[in-house]
Amino acid sequence: MERTLVIIKPDGVQRALTGPILARFESRGLRIAALKFMQIDRDLAERHYAIHKGKFFYEELVNYITSGPVAVMVLEGTEGIRVVRAMVGATRPHEAAPGTIRGDFALTGLRNLIHASDSPDTATAEIDLFFSPNEIVSYARDIDRWIYE
Repeated sequence: MERTLVIIKPDGVQRALTGPILARFESRGLRIAALKFMQIDRDLAERHYAIHKGKFFYEELVNYITSGPVAVMVLEGTEGIRVVRAMVGATRPHEAAPGTIRGDFALTGLRNLIHASDSPDTATAEIDLFFSPNEIVSYARDIDRWIYE
């Protein structure tokens, strides 16, 4: 099982898409290992987006992610990172394929609804930023035998 961090950004929360987005992940077979609703403060946002510091869009990223509440979660599943990234779609909503979260619900720029870790190393670092180990729950579901070989 591979874990990944997903954030439903302020536009997703404000547009009441938290439930529909979460349902897509669960319907695909991914397990929720951790979930919280929170307001990201500037310090956490700066640490989360540290890789982009110095880029022209950095301030806008930080300001946006701190502009309203978000839903932050750890999802797990086989090839979890690649599966989630494929479900999320291209970063630029106008390039996202229909059937992806961004392709179905987003239209422009930073208002792309969702963040998803892009690699195992990034996922580990991002999960550690948002969750302590005791907040992440490992469990089996009865339906897992119908999802995994």
